[in-house]
Amino acid sequence: MVLPLKKYPDESININAGPVRSFKDGFTQMKEDIIDTMKEHNLDSLSAVEIGYGYQLMVLKIEDNYKVFANPRVITQKESFISKEKTPYLFNREIEISRYQELSLVYDDENGDMQSFKIDNKELASNFLRTLDYLFNTTILDRLKPEYRDKVVASLAGKCEMPSFLDSTCPTNSKKDYFISVADKLLFFMFISLLLPLFGVSKETLGSWYSYDKFAFVAVWVLLVGFFIYAQYEAKKYKQCTSCQIGNQIGFVVKRGFANIVLFASAYSIIG
Repeated sequence: MVLPLKKYPDESININAGPVRSFKDGFTQMKEDIIDTMKEHNLDSLSAVEIGYGYQLMVLKIEDNYKVFANPRVITQKESFISKEKTPYLFNREIEISRYQELSLVYDDENGDMQSFKIDNKELASNFLRTLDYLFNTTILDRLKPEYRDKVVASLAGKCEMPSFLDSTCPTNSKKDYFISVADKLLFFMFISLLLPLFGVSKETLGSWYSYDKFAFVAVWVLLVGFFIYAQYEAKKYKQCTSCQIGNQIGFVVKRGFANIVLFASAYSIIG
C-alpha cells in the first residue's frame, strides 16, 4: 500500500526508531508498504520512519532489486566526498553534504538473520546513509552547521535561494584522530621492545626500554581518555556524530586499551 511521505516541517519524523524484533506478518506488510511507496514516487531508498512506522527498517534500490535492511548498523566508513542529495522530506531540494563512499555494515535480513554488506559506490552510499539517518532521529538538516542550516530553512520557507555548500557538515578529519595516531605509535614501540631480547641487547638497554614501556602504558591510557572526551564533545557539537559513530569510538578505545594491557604485561614478563 502506498503511504504518504512525511514532509518538512513535520516533526513526527524526529524519533528514535525501535529495533525490529518480529519478522512475521506485520514486518512483511511494513516492507511492502515501503517498496510500494518507493515505486509510486520513483525513490531509490526509503525508511519506515518516513512513512510513519517507528521501526529500524529501510529499503535500498540496487539496480532493479529492492534490498531490505532491518536494524542496520555501520561498522566502518572510508573515503569522504561531497554528495549532492535530494530527499522527499525537504521537497527534493538539492543539498550538498559530506558522505563516505566505502561502507561496511551489518543488518538483519527478512528472515531475521544477521548479515554483512559492503558498499563501494558513491550513489548507493549516499542513499544508504541519508536513509539510515531517519532511523536515528536525524535528517540532513541536523548534519549542517547552524549558519548553513538557517539558510536552508529560509530557502524552504521561500525566503531565499538554496545556499551553496559551506563546509557545513561534521568534520571528516577530526582532531581526535591525533590522539589515536600518537597512541598507535607508542604501542608500536612497546611491541618492538618485546623483540629486543632476541638480539642479545644489554641489560642496561633492556632496562631503558622497560622504563619506556612503563611511561607508554600510562601515556596510552591518557590519550585514549582524551580521545573519548573529545569525541563526546564532537558528538554534542555535531548531532550526526552520535549513534553508530559513538560505537566506533568505543571500539577504538577498547581495542587499543586491550593491546596496551597485553603489551605491558608481556614487557613485564620478558624484560621487566
